[in-house]
Amino acid sequence: HFSGFSAGHRNSFIQRKMSENGVLFQSRGKVLTVDTMNPAVKKVEYAVRGPIVTRAVELEKELKQGVKKPFTEVIKANIGDAHAMGQRPITFLRQVIALCTYPDLLNDNKFPEDAKERARRILQACGGGSIGAYSASQGIECVRQDVAQYIERRDGGIPSDPNNIYLSTGASDAIVTLLKLLVSGEGRSRTGVLIPIPQYPLYSAALSELGAVQVNYYLDEENCWALDVQELRRALTAARQHCQPKVLCIINPGNPTGQVQSKKCIEDVIRFAAEEKLFLMADEVYQDNIYAQGCQFHSFKKVLYEMGPEYWHTVELASFHSTSKCYMGECGFRGGYMEVINLDPQVKQQLVKLVSVRLCPPVPGQVLLDVIANPPREGEPSYEQFIKEKTAVLNNLAEKARLTEEIFNTVPGIKCNPVQGAMYSFPRIEIPDKAVKEAQAKGQSPDMFYCMKLLEEMGICVVPGSGFGQREGTHHFRMTILPPTEKLRILLNKLKEFHERFTREYS
Repeated sequence: HFSGFSAGHRNSFIQRKMSENGVLFQSRGKVLTVDTMNPAVKKVEYAVRGPIVTRAVELEKELKQGVKKPFTEVIKANIGDAHAMGQRPITFLRQVIALCTYPDLLNDNKFPEDAKERARRILQACGGGSIGAYSASQGIECVRQDVAQYIERRDGGIPSDPNNIYLSTGASDAIVTLLKLLVSGEGRSRTGVLIPIPQYPLYSAALSELGAVQVNYYLDEENCWALDVQELRRALTAARQHCQPKVLCIINPGNPTGQVQSKKCIEDVIRFAAEEKLFLMADEVYQDNIYAQGCQFHSFKKVLYEMGPEYWHTVELASFHSTSKCYMGECGFRGGYMEVINLDPQVKQQLVKLVSVRLCPPVPGQVLLDVIANPPREGEPSYEQFIKEKTAVLNNLAEKARLTEEIFNTVPGIKCNPVQGAMYSFPRIEIPDKAVKEAQAKGQSPDMFYCMKLLEEMGICVVPGSGFGQREGTHHFRMTILPPTEKLRILLNKLKEFHERFTREYS
């Protein structure tokens, strides 16, 4: 009937007929709006991928379109993404992943026998011999066994039970899952969670989403970001006036602050948690990233065990590790694990139920985690190359940690603590009053204003300290040390030049 009508006449005719039939055309309001959405989600902030990064992506597009800028590339130093920064994958890890992904390669003589042996073992544990199958919700059993053995070797023989190991989608997923179990109550009975300031914004974001109370305890910047139990006690006492603190989170080595905690400090924290009946969460994803002389990684689990049965049998502890950091840097595979100690058996059943809802962690990530937990052993064909590549990555990071501290501390108005571990520096910057006032007029925090100007003028993307938390009146930014050494040197010198010019402009 409409074949002779133009599109405009056709639409007009339909609209008129529907109107005649009593059907009124009204623009229906959206069901989901900013006003009707979950209010907890609106409170979530994640500075590592916030407005600075959005603008960095826009600038990259503008450069590709030929728009003239005072720089030729955007250097993204905002996130701990090693491979995006040019770090090469560890050969053995990728060989096993390749073999598991495409098992026909098991017939290829280019692959070493130790890589094939690990791939065959993992494939045999997968449904249908394929990593495309779902795994058990807690993770593939043989992978959990290898993780438990890895933890035992790391901790000098202290026992680890595979049934206490939960594989996860990176460490982040396990952290949020455990917080879901811990958070309860309303009003003054709401769960309080003590987190370090500065913190990794996963914690503040998860607590906002779950409706928990964030309880800040401040690390001591003047003492290389050390953790002081007196500060923990201050934060706990104040929090008990308005919530029920149940959880203490520790990040060691520190993100964004790069400190490595001493054994004595960890003992003090465990005693404090035991006395105050707090559940301990130890984020230990940077445990291989130790650079400073005299520093050593001590796992919370090992220290807990060495403190004797009074603590070992009572303190509830969950510790987390990931495939994304250390020497591996395999962020995209989203592999990780959580080990729980002294968890109530009935709560454990609830945890299994909770992880079951998500079916299982990515199986390729589980494969990668297995190879990290069960690397080439001395005498195997891949051992020498594996050790050489692993050592080269960690030595290179140690050199860049020293370089970052050294160059920053030559700049008047920038003070950088030693980068003892992890893969970030968190320098304090002095921002002149005139710049603070201009930032306030724009509705920005002073360090956001600083970082945005740094991006626009130099093409360097770093994250404002306000996104991680900092003491009132201080300003910082977080920068990863991951760029290749020469690019990092260029970045640091450009930052030095920018800071000197910024200070002159606003003094």
